[in-house]
Formats: sequence, C-alpha cells, structure tokens
Amino acid sequence: MTTLFISDLHLHESRPHITEGFQRFLREQAQSAEALYILGDFFDAWVGDDDDSPLALETAADLRQLSDQGVGIYLMHGNRDFLLGGDFASAAGAKLIDDPTTIQLGDRRALLMHGDSLCTRDVEYMAFRAQMRSPQWQAQALAQPLAARRQLATELRNHSKSMTSMKAEDIMDVTPEEVVRVMEEANVDLLIHGHTHRPDRHQLTVNDKPAERIVLGDWHDHGWCVRAEGSELSLESWPLKTES
Repeated sequence: MTTLFISDLHLHESRPHITEGFQRFLREQAQSAEALYILGDFFDAWVGDDDDSPLALETAADLRQLSDQGVGIYLMHGNRDFLLGGDFASAAGAKLIDDPTTIQLGDRRALLMHGDSLCTRDVEYMAFRAQMRSPQWQAQALAQPLAARRQLATELRNHSKSMTSMKAEDIMDVTPEEVVRVMEEANVDLLIHGHTHRPDRHQLTVNDKPAERIVLGDWHDHGWCVRAEGSELSLESWPLKTES
C-alpha cells in the first residue's frame, strides 16, 4: 500500500495555483493511497479553527472528501500553522499527530517531524518557537477576536520574513548533531521532515548503522511528496502550473 508525505504548502489566498495544485494532487495521486501525512506549514498562517475564510472551509471539505474515500489523513503542526486544532481536524476527517511521531513503513521505523526543532543553531528562532508553542501564549492569542488574530498573523509573517533575510543560510538549516540525536533517541534509521525547503535525500550513520534523512520541498513552482510503497521510498516533484 502507498503512503504519501507532504509539507510546506503554505496555502494562502494570494497563491491560488498552489491550492489548485493541491486539489489535483488529491484527485490524481492521493485518492489511491492508504494514508496521507501532512507534516506542517500546510497553511501559510492559521488563526484558529473558527476561521471562516473560503480557503479554510474549502480545504477542510477537500480533505473530508478524501477521508470519506477511505484514505487516512494525518496532520502535524508547523511553525506557521501551530494553532490548527481538533475542530479543523474533525471537519477535515483528519487526525492531529505529535511532532515528532514514529510510524512503521514496511520493515522500517520512520521518524516524522516538521523539522524546525532541528534548527538549533538559530537561537533566536528557537526562543520564538518556544514562545509560540506555549499553551499560555496560544490561549491568549485564541481569545482575541478573529480580525485581531488575522492582523497578528500578518505581523508574525512579516517579522519572520525580515528575520530570515538577515540570517546566514547554514544557520537556518538543521543541526547535523541534533538530527543524529533525535534519530538515536527514537531508534530509527529513517527521518522524514520539511521546513527547510531544501528537498534532498541524505545518507548518514545512526547508532553505527546506515540511515537516511529525506527532506520534503516546499510547494512553490513544484509540488513535492515522499511516496512510500512499503519500505521503498521515492522523493517526487512535478510542476504545479499546468499548460493552458
């Protein structure tokens, strides 16, 4: 059976070609899968499950249709949509999963992560992440009116872009020692994550044995997924804009 993994779609009203590409992915690739894992930053921002925007409602309906066809859908928080909650998951026919989560793929144990917690050299971001993941901060944010939360999301997005533009590239990538540490702790030889927008397959050594880290790409000009057929994996991409 086929298991698919995607991340970093950053769905937003200003990028309809990505939403349309995702809808095609659901129709043409995902409906024949056993499970679909969305590993964070599904939305470019998420202001709460009471979001009544057309994008939020239509995306939940699209996922629900896939779920009703028997495909298991699993959602992980990213650094942009950490406020995704149980109400959206229920509407979408999906299940929220922890970051990290370990699953079985054929005869391999795989560790699934969004990937931002691996970027430990970015000290400023790690402090920001801790604040955003605080239950107290999240409760205070969700208590604000929807319009205020939408404004807050815009401000946080602009702040993130500003900070990112001033940082060295290697600071924003994963810390190799942290990758090995979390894989050893989970006792796995396979890690699948997103966040860094640097799709690739990396060979490494964990617990003195060969291991692999697969990085998903962000959906911009191309869609990206990891396809698992049992324990056989491939990293795939395709153009999002179709020929007119």
